[in-house]
Amino acid sequence: MGAYKYIEELWKKKQSDVMRFLLRVRCWEYRQLPTVHRANHPTRPDKARRLGYKAKQGYVIYRVRVRRGNRKRQASKGIIYGKPATQGVTQIKRKRALRNIAEERAGRVCPNLRVLNSYWVNQDSTFKYFEIIMVDPSHNAIRNDPRINWICKSTMKHRELRGLTAAGRVPRGLRGKGNKYSHVAPSAQAFWKRNQVVSLRRYR
Repeated sequence: MGAYKYIEELWKKKQSDVMRFLLRVRCWEYRQLPTVHRANHPTRPDKARRLGYKAKQGYVIYRVRVRRGNRKRQASKGIIYGKPATQGVTQIKRKRALRNIAEERAGRVCPNLRVLNSYWVNQDSTFKYFEIIMVDPSHNAIRNDPRINWICKSTMKHRELRGLTAAGRVPRGLRGKGNKYSHVAPSAQAFWKRNQVVSLRRYR
């Protein structure tokens, strides 16, 4: 086994004494840092490389802290107008995962970078911590690399805000494959509408 495989096996045993100690110490360190900050290198190099990271110029790692738990509705004076069924303030669930929200926050802080992917690194009772792999589209090392220069296209601006990253495709229901997957893509609503509409063309 190579070194990355050993690291991968370590991260699979998060309840082991070594990992529990490491995660506890790192979590204390992350709490002292700003909500969004740059990391010198990935905490999980094996995971980062599997998601597209390369230790070369143009690739950046940002670490983001996101508060865990349900959403709370912003209600001025605690008043919710409308029907009683929609009058909840607490217990409201997010439509998107916390990892997706972490990507969005990193993308807003660094509008000149493109979000490639992200992964979980730590959590405690209050926060989850994610590392975001970001790419500089104006760097020549990226622009001249045929494996990654697709991200330099103008259509790739703020992929994370439009649900185009891996984490963003999950709430859209676009992670599956195989038979009858067309029932899901591009969305369940689109499939339903496609089946309801009758297209009676003149020459058919």
